[in-house]
Amino acid sequence: MKQLLLDLNAHAPPALDTFVTGQNSELLALLERVAQGAVSGLGERFIYLWGEAGAGKSHLLHALGSLGGAIYLEGHADEAALTYRPELRLYLLDDVASLSPASQIAAFTLFNQVREHGGVLVASGPLPPAQLTVREDLRTRLGWGLIYQVHGLTDAEKIAALEHAATARGLVLSPGVLPYLMTHFRRDMPSLTAMLDALDRYSLETKRPITLPLLKDLLLHDEPGSV
Repeated sequence: MKQLLLDLNAHAPPALDTFVTGQNSELLALLERVAQGAVSGLGERFIYLWGEAGAGKSHLLHALGSLGGAIYLEGHADEAALTYRPELRLYLLDDVASLSPASQIAAFTLFNQVREHGGVLVASGPLPPAQLTVREDLRTRLGWGLIYQVHGLTDAEKIAALEHAATARGLVLSPGVLPYLMTHFRRDMPSLTAMLDALDRYSLETKRPITLPLLKDLLLHDEPGSV
């Protein structure tokens, strides 16, 4: 059988409206206001997101970073990238715990310049500001504004979101497909959603319904070295 080539990293670009909200409705409402430029006050100009890996922090920052006048900055960015630019209104600084010592100094300066000249800075990290192992002055800046924990989805919420996505695509999934997928595949929503798309394509290619045997067959094809 011809191997089905899966590109599970070729997801649609992150967007706020594709973020599965779960327990993060208040945060999402705030970020939608940020996206529209409707912020006021110092607190809303500095926002810090923290939570476990896979909770969706990078998804949210990438989504905002795709807007006009915005820039996405990863935690491994060098100090030159962390420069204030008058033409930008929105800075998205992801994974501050990964900043080098020099970049931490640059990030501290960026906070001060945003405060003085305007703009919005949204940063993220794995822990609340007080628990981060970064410079004390940067840790203080990270705690200046609004702080939100990004809550990851429960397994039940992930399954419900996938069922909703399947219904929207007109897909019929046999019982057991999603629970099995949750325990035998990557657990982040982008990968799970990509696998749903892959199941749809594989079902059409093989002219088979989306059942547990089809899923197992597809996962076998996705293993390194499979033919």
